[in-house]
Amino acid sequence: MSDDVFMLVVSGVVALAVGLVVWLAVDIGTVGLAKYRAQFTGRVQFQAREFFLFIDPRQLFLINVGVMALAAVMTWLVTRSFIACLVVLLALGLAPRFLYALMRQRRLDKFEYQLPDALMMLAGGMRAGVGLTSALQQLVAESQAPIKQEFSLLLREQRLGVTLEQSLANLARRIPTQTTILVVSAMRIAVETGGGLSETLERTAHMIRSRLQMEGKIKALTAQGKMQAWVVGLLPLLLMLVLDHMEPEAMSQLWHTPMGWGVLAIVAFLEIMGLYIIRKIVMIDV
Repeated sequence: MSDDVFMLVVSGVVALAVGLVVWLAVDIGTVGLAKYRAQFTGRVQFQAREFFLFIDPRQLFLINVGVMALAAVMTWLVTRSFIACLVVLLALGLAPRFLYALMRQRRLDKFEYQLPDALMMLAGGMRAGVGLTSALQQLVAESQAPIKQEFSLLLREQRLGVTLEQSLANLARRIPTQTTILVVSAMRIAVETGGGLSETLERTAHMIRSRLQMEGKIKALTAQGKMQAWVVGLLPLLLMLVLDHMEPEAMSQLWHTPMGWGVLAIVAFLEIMGLYIIRKIVMIDV
């Protein structure tokens, strides 16, 4: 009888301990999810405004969490590996950051390519006798995004009483590229000194166009090196897949043992460092 009582007490203690652990895990997970949601929605709200998109960040958060959960379940059904599920969750959790960085860089590049024509349009309008504000209105009416969006916001700020100097400073802060900073500086100097703004805009436009042409030539010359970086980086991964298909028993040590996981971590680190070094070598700043 005493043995039965002892086993009952032990079972109760174990059940209580398991319940406490589950409760703690749920509590930590709930707090972590709440923090992730607050950070995600705050960051997405700012980033969406930067792209002039007015969407509810809470909906994007639900979509992101749903995609992460679905991908984790599918990965578990296919691989039966907890490590693979964690890798998929981490990749999908970081994917919005990389997607935003890619979209933002493309928007900045498009703004730079549109800027010389926009400056020539402003200079032509001012040579025709209109003021800077009227020339900006004409530019907004005839141009496309993102030039149209940014200069339209500049005009709205001026209508609200913001000075031209502050509006240009806000433009340089929203588009933090060397070209935009150069244009803003040239316009501010021309306005403050009373010089010919149209001539300044034309010279700046010609200089920016020459710079963009030089960058295009450099990108064309370094495109082969960048492609070689991707080929060299993906070759070991393709070799691993081929060997896994040809020798599944030998490669199983790589996928299902702690030593194999350590080797995979080292391979991933070396792959990332190799790609980073190669891209640094072929990346030339003008």
